[in-house]
Amino acid sequence: MNTLKINNLELTYKNGHQAIRNISLEIKNGMFGLLGPNGAGKSSLMKTIVGLQKPSSGEILFNDADIVNNPDDIKKHLGFLPQDFGVYPKVNAYDLLNHIAILKGVNNKVERQKQIQYLLEKVNLWDFKNKEVHTFSGGMKQRFGVAQALLGSPKIIIVDEPTAGLDPEERNRFNALLSDISNEVIVILSTHLVEDVKNLCSEMTIMNKGRILKTGKPKELIEDLEAQIWSKFIDNDELETYQSNLKVISQQLIERQLQITVCSPTHLAGFSPVEPILEHVYFNVLSQNS
Repeated sequence: MNTLKINNLELTYKNGHQAIRNISLEIKNGMFGLLGPNGAGKSSLMKTIVGLQKPSSGEILFNDADIVNNPDDIKKHLGFLPQDFGVYPKVNAYDLLNHIAILKGVNNKVERQKQIQYLLEKVNLWDFKNKEVHTFSGGMKQRFGVAQALLGSPKIIIVDEPTAGLDPEERNRFNALLSDISNEVIVILSTHLVEDVKNLCSEMTIMNKGRILKTGKPKELIEDLEAQIWSKFIDNDELETYQSNLKVISQQLIERQLQITVCSPTHLAGFSPVEPILEHVYFNVLSQNS
């Protein structure tokens, strides 16, 4: 069992922006969802975990090794799929994986060949091994990104906004691949898409403005809102009044009519009860900490 412990982590950039504010987390094998809006500090946290930047204070321990002062202790066990996975032009999939494997210290040629073939087959790209990676579709590039992240048998894999820009079919295929690899390792999924966390993660945290707002199991967080979510169709000019008097956590147009969703522990006359879902947890937590 692998364990990542983050204790009282802080990061302030030279321009004075505080990107991480006193974060503490413990993450074990499986899929862990880091959910938050754009600008919440998710990418700053990911880059700090993988050793691309040093925190202002606090500690990060991976399997009890201090990786703030010794970042190589995580880098040799790390697979990282950043938000924008850049590739060299004019290099095919097989040769690029071979190059990355060498950089990761997979020095035995036979072992390298076995790993590359296994991973390209696993991400369903073996038939495209001689195709230049820069010509791949968005979904193929993401699957190639997973293959390179898995080189060297990592113990912790970090994926940053992995399904942004993918169509629904590609997203489902990609999510199934992530789920498959998360049994024996830690996979941290950083995203602003509630759906990805709902489909994949057994543990999650909600983050905004550099802080951890809520952590737990998605199912339990949803159960905490049982009998507290209500909805109603209203006229557009009524919205401000409802926002002033009730805790409106979301609003949306349905067939051109405005529907508001409200969190309240007591029954609201004129409102219909709604079975809570993870989106309600997310919007409720953000509205409490806006």
